[in-house]
Amino acid sequence: MMKREEKQIIATIAYYDELDYPLTVFEIGKHLTVIIEQDNSEQQKLSLADVTNILDNKELKNYIEEYQGFYFLKGRKGLVEKRLRRNKIASLKIKKLRKIVWLLRFIPFIRMIGITGRLSMKNTRNDSDWDLFVVLKKGKIWTGRTLLTVFVHLIGKRRHGEKIKDRICLNYFITDESLKINISERSFEVNLFSAGEYSFMIPLFGFKAFRKFQIRNSWIKDFKPNYELSGIRSIRMVSDGHFSKALRKLGEKLLGFGFMENFFRKLEMEKIARNPKSHLPGSIIEANEETLVFLPEPQGKEIYEKCRKKLVALGIYL
Repeated sequence: MMKREEKQIIATIAYYDELDYPLTVFEIGKHLTVIIEQDNSEQQKLSLADVTNILDNKELKNYIEEYQGFYFLKGRKGLVEKRLRRNKIASLKIKKLRKIVWLLRFIPFIRMIGITGRLSMKNTRNDSDWDLFVVLKKGKIWTGRTLLTVFVHLIGKRRHGEKIKDRICLNYFITDESLKINISERSFEVNLFSAGEYSFMIPLFGFKAFRKFQIRNSWIKDFKPNYELSGIRSIRMVSDGHFSKALRKLGEKLLGFGFMENFFRKLEMEKIARNPKSHLPGSIIEANEETLVFLPEPQGKEIYEKCRKKLVALGIYL
């Protein structure tokens, strides 16, 4: 009979198979995924040695294959070439985006900028956009969002309409005093997908805020038992020098009036209410003083259901 940890590794590979993402041994361990609701006491961390030993189990070879150091479900060898190709595309996109973030750090009320979505996984297509996760100063979320959106639009990098390729998608904002993601009212499947999103996040600016974000979102370990905090500042990150700090501080003094925050809040709330996408079934829309989230078509449930069906077809019952 197959052991629980063996099933968990197959389930992890199957989950990322839905994202066309074969995994290395190290990545299987790092992104080990719990895809069923269960008591926390039942969740199990696996070391790299554990993962390596389990992958050598002959029984697992009935379900998974290996090619060039990547593991995937049987018959999905083509994913390896796809991942390597997309990795090159993503690396070029991140270099371009980093240059833009160098400019964005001057915008008042910005505290952190991170990459999420398929770009953070380096699993992106050539025609894809750039998903950003933005942290703004508490009490200035509406003003900060507006300034950022206007600036990105003026430099020709805001995603809108049919303009998608290498454009910035601004759909997730939180404040520096509310860094914990609200997951209480969301489904297990959506939170599972979110855990994956945030575990892959690449911070490009604001490492201090990024560290606080990781600490306050320890719930990620409920879905990713091997999830670890980043202790070292990435070389990709844009530094916050004396000049950028001074210019941002000056802008915050000039634009920090309460009436501006109230004006932008009223304006944006009206736009959100009028947008048909805000009322789509299953959409995730949050708009308050701490969080601005606009996800009209979240993927979590769909990916989860496809993964479950795939595991059932393989005869794997968790």
